[in-house]
Amino acid sequence: MGEIRLTRKEKEKYLSHDPKITDVINSLVTHYKLPKSKALYKQIDTAIALARKFNEEVVKPVYKQIDLNVTQDNEYLCWDVINKANEWGFNTLFIPKMFGGQGMNLIAMYPFVEEIASVCVGLANVVCVHYLGFATLCASWNLKLMNEISREVKRGEKTGNPCLISLAITEPGAGTDVEETMLIDRGRIETIGQKVEGGYSVNGSKIFISNGHVSTWHILICYTNKNKPSGTTVMLAVKNGMKGFRFGHREKKMGQKACVASELIFENCFVPDKYVCMQWSDLSERSSKSVVEVIQTVIDNVVSSTRAGVAAFAVGAARGAYETALAYSRKKIVNGIPLINHQWAQSMLAEMYKNVNMGRAAYMESAYANAMHGLAKTLSVRPIFYADMLVPSWCFTMISPIFNLKIMTWLFRLLNFYRYPQESAEIQSGWASLTKFGCTDLGIINTQKAIQLMGIDGCRHDIGAEKYLRDAKLLQIYEGTNQLNRINLFKNLVGRSMPEVKVF
Repeated sequence: MGEIRLTRKEKEKYLSHDPKITDVINSLVTHYKLPKSKALYKQIDTAIALARKFNEEVVKPVYKQIDLNVTQDNEYLCWDVINKANEWGFNTLFIPKMFGGQGMNLIAMYPFVEEIASVCVGLANVVCVHYLGFATLCASWNLKLMNEISREVKRGEKTGNPCLISLAITEPGAGTDVEETMLIDRGRIETIGQKVEGGYSVNGSKIFISNGHVSTWHILICYTNKNKPSGTTVMLAVKNGMKGFRFGHREKKMGQKACVASELIFENCFVPDKYVCMQWSDLSERSSKSVVEVIQTVIDNVVSSTRAGVAAFAVGAARGAYETALAYSRKKIVNGIPLINHQWAQSMLAEMYKNVNMGRAAYMESAYANAMHGLAKTLSVRPIFYADMLVPSWCFTMISPIFNLKIMTWLFRLLNFYRYPQESAEIQSGWASLTKFGCTDLGIINTQKAIQLMGIDGCRHDIGAEKYLRDAKLLQIYEGTNQLNRINLFKNLVGRSMPEVKVF
């Protein structure tokens, strides 16, 4: 065998060509750079086992009946499951220990999500969409509020009173638009925050807010100028009971009925300065980046983590549909033999199995991209990683007052806003979009195949296949429509080095 005929300079030259390793094999880079990969594996298998136990004891006995309950009474809320999730510690499971949580690695969240969604996507959303609100709060890097609200969530677990966080961003006239600064100025923005003495006065409404009616805190995205929202974004923490805030109607949805989609109404709602997570007027301080660029970084950090979560929901639905069809085919007799022994059925089941595993590989790749380039990057830095893993919670409680210092927020924003490299944004955002539309499309394919294989039986509510299809369809729409995510993938990983390319 001859020697490798490759000099160091040649290696650097060829690896600089597209596709770069960090563009296509994030998992390899992560396992090379992330401390304690063995500890991460143990956390992932613990998360999977915990979710499976929760499914067996809590979700499976009730999920079909909850779907029927909401169909018959749109005011129904599944408080029993919400209280159980709180009792099991799920609301702090993925909150870092430094903020009072249990500190399970965020990469483990995605298989956890898939497991619950493999039984019921709606209840998976009930349990996990709380972390969408938490992720948005974290993306502001307002450490004082992150610490205060996270510890209130922890107190809610101790007292048996769930304290959930929702994200309030979608408006009647602006949905997908609000997820891109290049699009938002074309949306019909109506939720305006006017700066007044001591805080903000907010007027407007938000719709399709997952878990709205059952959440305590709502991370509200509003704007000071509806004609130029791209550069005037304000993030506020609104708590139930604040003057001028109330709940409106609940959407009547085709699927994911267990998770209420709420209207939030703001009528001269006063939000004190202490609950301002982030305001555009602070974002240009000491920065070479424009306000719009920083706001896009905040958006990317949120949706890049949550789009991978939606992909995990979709893989759960795809897997649940596959497992339902597989179990059915073992019992169903067609032409005197079990359906599973018909070659066409075997071929269809093999295709469904492939879709599940391709989807899982994709969303995990996006999870690794987030760990190296996204919102979870800070927790992957060795000193912080080991501190959060090894230091007992009571130590963090003792030192938590340091998070109230303005310099701490400034320091974390310096690292995560102003020094955030463009390449990292492209990798995490591009992979999140690839994963989101790829997995949700596979989810629809698998749920349709399950019904096709089962025939008329697939349309029966008691068997469950039709519910997977109803639940999966919404996944193609929220966290940015799949059409937008295709363009975002093109922008970040395909057309980025082509100066003639223009998007949006």
